[in-house]
Amino acid sequence: MTSEPLPPALVEARAAFDELVRDIRPQLHRYCAWMTGSVIDGEDIVQDALARAYYVLPTVTPVGNLSAWLFRIAHNKAVDHLRRRDRWRTEPLDDLPPLPDPGPPLADRDLTGMALSRLLRLAPLQRSCVFLKDVMGYSLAEISDLLEVSVGAVKAALHRGRTRLRALAGDAAAGPPATPDPAEVERLARYVDRFNARDFDALRAMLADDVRLDLIGRARRRGATAVGGYFDNYAAQHDWRFGLGVVEGRPAVLATDPGAPAAGPVYFVLLDWRDGGIASIRDYRYARHVMRHADIAALPG
Repeated sequence: MTSEPLPPALVEARAAFDELVRDIRPQLHRYCAWMTGSVIDGEDIVQDALARAYYVLPTVTPVGNLSAWLFRIAHNKAVDHLRRRDRWRTEPLDDLPPLPDPGPPLADRDLTGMALSRLLRLAPLQRSCVFLKDVMGYSLAEISDLLEVSVGAVKAALHRGRTRLRALAGDAAAGPPATPDPAEVERLARYVDRFNARDFDALRAMLADDVRLDLIGRARRRGATAVGGYFDNYAAQHDWRFGLGVVEGRPAVLATDPGAPAAGPVYFVLLDWRDGGIASIRDYRYARHVMRHADIAALPG
């Protein structure tokens, strides 16, 4: 199966929408990663949220606050994601004494240094309120409206979330990372070797007939013929060199800039395999904002 090209008018409309949301997209991703504890899941939710926003935008009245509107959609998508994975738990805020003052905000440097996996130790409402108040600077009333909870509930969630995060900041580091599957690492090493050798014909031969490509934030393709052009685009570029690594415990391709190797990885690529062939490629070349909060480590090779 191959992808059919979209009509030019639809391509232009989507490009205009993508430009409209370009500046807010990294913050949407940070929020969704914050909510899910994963930059990978967070980006999936952002794509779903933006697809939903693009679909319903013509049917809604003029949006007074585009950022808040997009965050509401992203929040609802994140809640759906957490519920599907049984990671949603509510807070019995009505059973707790009121907290008139949520306390001082957390410094952004403290929030930036917090491992995403630790955030899952907070209730979702606490995560959401701390992010919207201390990172985005929303007022209590705005957060109340966006999350559809009372101002009192926002204050309580803020107080408890900030207290919990300050306690977590002093915790010892988590245990050793999980060891990646050696067979998957070996498959990925062959892919990286062929890529760095610019042997793109060999890479095309690895593709499953129904392979899926998601060039995050840029394009989606399906089918070996359509996805084959992806390698043509890389053949024309010289700003990459691939290596082996782990992203959130998952074997991944780490891309560095040959002109600045000491800067470390600038984006990553995820592969899925089926029966020895490549079933999907997820390339974050055009979504480098995910690197800011990603849990990444290089592997020898």
